[in-house]
Amino acid sequence: MLKVFVAEDEALVRGGLCALLELEPDMELAGEASDGAAAVEGVLRTHPDVVLMDVQMPVLDGIEATRRILAAGSRARIVMVTTFDQDEYVYRALRAGASGFLLKALAPERLAAAVRTIASGESVLDPVLTRRLIEEYLVRPAPDEQLGQRFSDLTEREREVWRLLAQGKSNAEMGNELFLSDATVKSHVTRLLSKLGVRSRVGAVVLAYESGLVRPGGRAAG
Repeated sequence: MLKVFVAEDEALVRGGLCALLELEPDMELAGEASDGAAAVEGVLRTHPDVVLMDVQMPVLDGIEATRRILAAGSRARIVMVTTFDQDEYVYRALRAGASGFLLKALAPERLAAAVRTIASGESVLDPVLTRRLIEEYLVRPAPDEQLGQRFSDLTEREREVWRLLAQGKSNAEMGNELFLSDATVKSHVTRLLSKLGVRSRVGAVVLAYESGLVRPGGRAAG
């Protein structure tokens, strides 16, 4: 049973999200909050699997709430709930440890599928949206010696998986391109995230651009 916590300051939106989740036989509502501070307290108290976190909330915004929840050691996967006109918050949220994004315009029937996807370790970011956001907010830095040392123990296969992740590829697409089974791809991704020291695939995408592994447009660095 997946435990889901909803943090949203608009009562109507929050009620709708909660109602939709409670209809799912494999999900239960862990709790809800109308501001960021209450969200931090509620998540740390209830230990949900997934948190739907609004970006803009009173008392404490969703980005800072996310940072505090993860800094406290929570293993919850936090999904930011945003709109297209809030793109300026996206990169900050990724750096805070968010595992993905849902748009408030998401069709109700897709909500449960998105929650299950994020709980399984996948990303809910569309590949096109991923590239657009990363390219808009991330300026590729000069090569960094410390970053190079940090990633020196990656195998060639892990680097290839990382490059494909940065292009927004799903496990199935990576498997087709690398001629690997789904289970093998998942194993590579798990080891890669551990070596990179990130919590999610989205974090690996950000780091791929920061480290210079790929450049805007998804091209591999020369």
